[in-house]
Amino acid sequence: MDDSETRAIATVLIVSPDSIATSQISDVLREHALSVESSDNPSIALHRLQQQKFEAVVVDAALENEAIACLQHTRASPNNRTAVTFALTRSSDDTAAALRHGFSFIFERPLTPESISHTLKVAYGLIVRERRRHFRYPVVVPAVLTRKNTPEVFACTVNISENGVALNSSVALERGSQGTVQFTLPDPSLQITAECKVCWNNQKGFAGLQFLFLPSDLASHLQAWLAQKLEEQLPQLVFEKFRPS
Repeated sequence: MDDSETRAIATVLIVSPDSIATSQISDVLREHALSVESSDNPSIALHRLQQQKFEAVVVDAALENEAIACLQHTRASPNNRTAVTFALTRSSDDTAAALRHGFSFIFERPLTPESISHTLKVAYGLIVRERRRHFRYPVVVPAVLTRKNTPEVFACTVNISENGVALNSSVALERGSQGTVQFTLPDPSLQITAECKVCWNNQKGFAGLQFLFLPSDLASHLQAWLAQKLEEQLPQLVFEKFRPS
């Protein structure tokens, strides 16, 4: 299987009127299993930032005030406030200004595949961590939901994230109801017991449960479990790029 057939592990938005630079950066991002969306129109980009989740955002400093507006909208967006931000700059002065404004990383012209890869290698762990925060891993195992003064509900998990789990059951779960959910994740085995609240449901028997409380050690184990599952989706060629020499 080549890289084009692998699933992207994260999505990056590039905001730049420079089609050549956009193409150069996009090529390297895709080599690292990152999906790319681009826009040469800052207004359209701002709309996307409000509507979609991006793990990273690249903004061309040549857009000047509009570049700063893109950064500010990213930080103000509920979906993207923790996204990893890159500025595409034209000079060392541009670079210094971008860092002062709050961009985390820099792609400085003239661009080369090597310079883009070097910057990306430094930022890659943060992009993967940002993806993990919203990562939902599909997993089907038996689950039990216990609520006060109500019979136990036997269900199956559908997927899990750091913040909650989706269930499928034959019993309708009332939105807003609270209880304790228990299930065991496989490979490696991890037993989850969490206080939770039903935050959505539908007529097909599916419901989303938000974790209200996980002991800190269990939360850490869940994060590590999800991180392993996310890393298993990385193409081997990406692993090779980040293997210590």
